[in-house]
Amino acid sequence: MAAGSVEVHVRWRQGLLFDGDARGRPPVAVDGDSVAAISPVELLLLAAATCTAADVVSILEKQRVVLQSLEVVVQGTRREEQPRRYTALQFHFTIAGSGADEHKAHRAIDLSVEKYCSVVASLAPDIPITYDVTLG
Repeated sequence: MAAGSVEVHVRWRQGLLFDGDARGRPPVAVDGDSVAAISPVELLLLAAATCTAADVVSILEKQRVVLQSLEVVVQGTRREEQPRRYTALQFHFTIAGSGADEHKAHRAIDLSVEKYCSVVASLAPDIPITYDVTLG
């Protein structure tokens, strides 16, 4: 495998249910019918949310914020026709911690969404990404 490459493995179980893993990590169930497990398109939102959350945690810690909690909800809007790709993503961040304020939160999220999050950067460039923040 080339340097900088990432590889995942997917194994079919039944119907549209699969198990996927990366480098021997525990498998994740993915269901194309969205019945028994998270769907592939939901998994993409989960990946974007987790990627931005990890960035925001790291950046806020560098800003000397002592996090108590961080929650991210992402709503994706999809096309009606095939391919039913996302046409917009709306993130909602809820952040609580000592030293957290609007400026630090917005700075951390902007850096993640615009520069650091490789999942968001991998999405089509015409997908608008918006967010709002609630401080707890």
